[in-house]
Amino acid sequence: MSVSPEAPSGRPVVTEREARQVAEAAREQTWRKPSFAKELFLGRFRLDLIHPHPLPADEAVQRGEEFLDKLRDFVETKVDGALIEREARIPDEIVDGLKELGAFGMKIDTKYGGLGLTQVYYNKALALVGSASPAIGVLLSAHQSIGVPQPLKLFGTQEQKERFLPRCARTDISAFLLTEPDVGSDPARLATTAVPDGDDYVLDGVKLWTTNGVVADLLVVMARVPKSEGHRGGITAFVVETDSPGITVENRNAFMGLRGIENGVTRFHRVRVPASHRIGEEGQGLKIALTTLNTGRLSLPASCVAAGKWCLKIAREWSAAREQWGKPIAHHEAVGKKISFIAATTFALEAVSDLASQMADENRNDIRIEGALAKLYASEMGWRMADELVQIRGGRGFETAESLRARGERGVAAEQLLRDLRINRIFEGSTEIMHLLIAREAVDAHLSVAGDLIDPDKSLSDKAKAGVGAGVFYAKWLPKLVAGPGQLPTSYSEFKHEVDLSPHLRHVERTARRLARSTFYAMSRWQGRMETKQAFLGRIVDIGAELFAMSAACVRAEMLRSRGDHGREAYQLADAFCRQARLRIDELFERLWTNTDDHDRKVVKGVMSGTYTWLEDGIVDPSDDGPWIADTTPGPSTKENVHRPIR
Repeated sequence: MSVSPEAPSGRPVVTEREARQVAEAAREQTWRKPSFAKELFLGRFRLDLIHPHPLPADEAVQRGEEFLDKLRDFVETKVDGALIEREARIPDEIVDGLKELGAFGMKIDTKYGGLGLTQVYYNKALALVGSASPAIGVLLSAHQSIGVPQPLKLFGTQEQKERFLPRCARTDISAFLLTEPDVGSDPARLATTAVPDGDDYVLDGVKLWTTNGVVADLLVVMARVPKSEGHRGGITAFVVETDSPGITVENRNAFMGLRGIENGVTRFHRVRVPASHRIGEEGQGLKIALTTLNTGRLSLPASCVAAGKWCLKIAREWSAAREQWGKPIAHHEAVGKKISFIAATTFALEAVSDLASQMADENRNDIRIEGALAKLYASEMGWRMADELVQIRGGRGFETAESLRARGERGVAAEQLLRDLRINRIFEGSTEIMHLLIAREAVDAHLSVAGDLIDPDKSLSDKAKAGVGAGVFYAKWLPKLVAGPGQLPTSYSEFKHEVDLSPHLRHVERTARRLARSTFYAMSRWQGRMETKQAFLGRIVDIGAELFAMSAACVRAEMLRSRGDHGREAYQLADAFCRQARLRIDELFERLWTNTDDHDRKVVKGVMSGTYTWLEDGIVDPSDDGPWIADTTPGPSTKENVHRPIR
């Protein structure tokens, strides 16, 4: 990538095209393993990739269940979630207790002092501890899902693993630092630099929203290495000791939810980092981050599953106790439909989370799309379930648990759950960014054969070659979208029992082909402008997410039935979920071509040009006059260091 001149602040000035090139270079370019979700977007329903449902090994189950028993006893007897919410801090003794349990080393191999849990049991542990205090779930997840352990597991040298992983397993807390005050999902503009100097790199810059950063002992820092003789340069990952001279935690941030998390602003001023602490090669930082997130994102669905289970419990108990017009409110259809939605969706989210996690453990499939879909779908549906619980609880849903207790009622923190879950739609890729990320992967096959054809910068000869390749691909692919097993009434008959799930799977197969046809039509219509149709792409992805969730729910129901584990009830929940999902899919398809996207763009232009400023009359703006984005000019810190290591 050619880098444009730097702005006065030192931040590189990057064009839209250059930013896309950086993102494209960071993503995995090839598909070496099969992907259920990738095939789904191509109109191929590969049920064989997920059915029969993969299961963990007996030894993994035993190890996982033994730890869950210890963790359950700890959170039931030691963790006071209300105290953490009230004081906005996890007590040090709780952190120390979790260290003694080995909770900070759940995903670290036993040879480095960790517990060596599978992704499935790691997620179950996060769900359990997160139900007691979401802040604790975030603490453990940020440390292991994206902090030092996971990047080192995937890309670290043997020396790095031996040096850092035992510390992460038992004593040290880690954090991941990518975001900056003016850089979120556009890392090409990363301003933090790592300048080579002998056997070291010298770091300068400011990082924002450093979850765990206030208490961390070790950091994964993404910084831009300038290109020079002997250095290829580019965004690069480093393990950095937090007590290194020149590091200042300048602020502990506060949020509407997750009040106990240790999230801050960290400044680096001439911080020397040994070259031996570099993870991977120069320029591999974004690839490392994206690869880490393939499984790292699975921690968020786990927290949403826990939230759904709690929502269901509270909705059931409250709706039986609260009477309105002569009967419990659960028996009024308006409330009953909300309870049904919570129950069915919780079942589906657990199905999605467990399936994606088990696929990650087996490592037979490429789950980059499945992991992203799980994160996207769970964060959106988890928020909706919490919102419905608040509605079911009425005024009590809006009242804090502390206030409820003060006046003699059960302290149900429904409003806190709503606040805590809201960040999941932003964490580790906002919903809007996830739509674009998944859409890029979903159309990868098309871009591979027709990318040059729709690229306005390619020559006529390149377009001609691409046209030949595209013609061969589509001549084979398009006819397969006309008919399939979904049109045969006997297909998927193994899912037909007291409750018949086979019609839903036939619907998934037919809808996958319809989705692929819609994507092809859109590419033919918009060609190179397809990437600007973000609303359309978002709907395409949302349809795929619903289809993935339907598939996972049906496969989980059959797995439970075959094991004699609430099979009949699981089939009922899967059936209810699929019926609800099919209605949402119908609406999404309708909105693919009948929508207000063009009109919305016109309104946005009017808003941004000041055409509608008169609409803002009649209010006062209580926000202050500070800058929209804080100054990040490199230099020494002028603030007190609020770094607080827990020992």
